[in-house]
Amino acid sequence: MADRRTFNVVILGVGFLFIFTAFTTCGNVEQTVVKSLRNVTLGGTGYHSLGIIYGVFSFANLLAPAVVAVIGPRVTMFLSGLLYSGYVAVFIVPSTWSFYLTSVLLGVGAAMLWTAQGHFLVENSEASTINRNTGMFWALLQSFKKNLPSDSSRKNLFLSLLVASVLGTLSFLALRRSHGEDEMLSEEEGQSLLSTRVIRIVFSQEMTTYNLHLYWVRCASSLSETILQLLRTPTILLLSPCMAYSGLELAFYSGVYGTCIGATAQFGDAARGLIGISGIVVGIGEIVGGGLFGLLCTNNRFRRTSVVFLGMVVHFVAVYLIFLNIPDDAPVVFSTATQSKPFLTPSVSIALLCSFLLGLGDSCFNTQLYSILGSVYAEHSAPAFAIFKFIQVIPDGGPSSTAGTCPLKWQLLAMVALGFAGTLCFFAVERTQSVSADSQED
Repeated sequence: MADRRTFNVVILGVGFLFIFTAFTTCGNVEQTVVKSLRNVTLGGTGYHSLGIIYGVFSFANLLAPAVVAVIGPRVTMFLSGLLYSGYVAVFIVPSTWSFYLTSVLLGVGAAMLWTAQGHFLVENSEASTINRNTGMFWALLQSFKKNLPSDSSRKNLFLSLLVASVLGTLSFLALRRSHGEDEMLSEEEGQSLLSTRVIRIVFSQEMTTYNLHLYWVRCASSLSETILQLLRTPTILLLSPCMAYSGLELAFYSGVYGTCIGATAQFGDAARGLIGISGIVVGIGEIVGGGLFGLLCTNNRFRRTSVVFLGMVVHFVAVYLIFLNIPDDAPVVFSTATQSKPFLTPSVSIALLCSFLLGLGDSCFNTQLYSILGSVYAEHSAPAFAIFKFIQVIPDGGPSSTAGTCPLKWQLLAMVALGFAGTLCFFAVERTQSVSADSQED
């Protein structure tokens, strides 16, 4: 059983590795590519596309647990992967209508994918392995990034990314059934799906289309009630600022910071190439964080609060260095290079160091959020992770769509304020959990 679970976690990580190699690269280069194609084949901006994705993503999370319950996490992840591949394919032969249509579809697919992923990860973990499995998954997810080529090789880039996304999607077909899927649910068990660890529908020859429809409606209704109940729990309320911060900093490093580097005039002709290198360095930071705080820290002596506190410090150092090193008008420049001058002479070394710190801090927050949600809400993993992604993408979608009109200093200030509040709230949750565990032992 342990071997099957480990196999599933590894395949899950590999699948996400390929899919998000493609999608993250799109996010890093999207604004630059759209700028070069504006008024030719594309309208709008990459920021608007990301805003649409995360806006739809946010609301689609409310329906995602029901979809996962009906068709299962493996099929959900496979279908969602196809939507990611469709979004990447748009950049091969770009057009405005397909660009925005796939942005909407990708928002739906993202909600399904991440809710299914969280549920499947918890389903294949125990209390003693959730931190290890989270770290293993996160390290695999971030293990590869693509560089940014010249305009002449744009089609080749997105063709290779499409192949990567399709391979990642196909890898979900190799996932093995977990032990819970092999157990038949009785009719009584089906009426209280959310009281069990496994949420699954069992198809039979007697299952008609009408009965399946009724089952889906009942499932959606029950899961919606569970989501509303969980939203009122103290743990979710306290974790909300930390979840929101993880979305804000994700939007910054995946969509804003690369564009800022590419728009910095002081970097000269190398600026655009640095976008891809920055993405690679962010990935290295993610891998280091996932390995240290997931794979190695398998006991409670190195508490989750220590990792989150480290993440906050690392991000605050990165924010301060970015403020000093990158021009304030970098996010708002479209047709020309930056005009303002930062406090320091822009340094490539400092810029890439900040990329590493952003990735390292991001892994600190995400691995520990996954760990604590998987531990506290093991019986309601799909609704819990749907809430996580719902809260995460609210600040994510806002900066993604408005980053092109907001100076850098205000974006950095927002990150500092929300990051500090989120860390304090995470500490409060861990304190509550520790007190509860001690009282149960007594």
